[in-house]
Amino acid sequence: MVKFGVNMVVPESRAAWVEKCRKAEDLGFDVIGAADHLGMAPPFPALVLAAEVTNRPRLNTFVINTAFYNPVLLARDVTGTDQFTEGRLELGLGAGYVKAEFEAAGMEFPRAGKRVDHLENTIKELKRLYADENHKPPTVQKPGPPLMIAGRGDRLLTLAAEHADIIGFTGTAAVPDGGALAVDDAAGIEERVNFVRGKLNGRAVEFNTLSHFVAVVEDRRKGLESLRELLDGTLTVEQLAELPTALVGTHEQIAEQILAHRERFGFTYFTVLEHNMDALAPVIESLRGK
Repeated sequence: MVKFGVNMVVPESRAAWVEKCRKAEDLGFDVIGAADHLGMAPPFPALVLAAEVTNRPRLNTFVINTAFYNPVLLARDVTGTDQFTEGRLELGLGAGYVKAEFEAAGMEFPRAGKRVDHLENTIKELKRLYADENHKPPTVQKPGPPLMIAGRGDRLLTLAAEHADIIGFTGTAAVPDGGALAVDDAAGIEERVNFVRGKLNGRAVEFNTLSHFVAVVEDRRKGLESLRELLDGTLTVEQLAELPTALVGTHEQIAEQILAHRERFGFTYFTVLEHNMDALAPVIESLRGK
């Protein structure tokens, strides 16, 4: 079955946050996510509030910049949030990639290898504390909340293949460490997916992708041409038409694209940004149970 998540990125008032979380549930989203960037809502309190005003969706940190966190303190926030959401938490972790955020926090921006080292140590420490009967508060979900790891590099995806329940594919191309993200083409995404499959050793996991671009239009080619202009022509219309990170066309065409991406890449979990909630809702309804 296909699962849909929405990632909340706009830090608004309590009333606005409550309203959009309820709206996400009403529109049929399976997961409500909170991003972890400076200038956005703090993810753990945001998800506890989301749990208070919704009943069905799971709640995801999409994704924690692990480099900002001491593992023991993070474990307290994770286990406490799992308690306060009554076991609805999905824990999304990443290595951190926005150099400017480290600078704004007065922190060193470690090289990629050191950030992945910290992510690996954090995962192992979380698992150790989940299993420790003396750790308070305990998790509701056993042995702990489902773990999502999202990223692109070989070592990070190898770590994900070993530990994660959900693997998030960013759909970004390789860039210099700390550089601006660029959109990868379908062949590049497929190569990353196949890399992970080769590391799983038969272990069953969910594959997630963040569909950055959603455009409901009657003329799909014109919509893709507009997206090409937005991306400064870095990919052709034909390349954009293959992307799981760009859902463009009528609702029926987008539904067909999602099923095609499930077949080609194995994606069963699609996340969109909050401003695309309304656009995707009819697609969610049409694919419910498929």
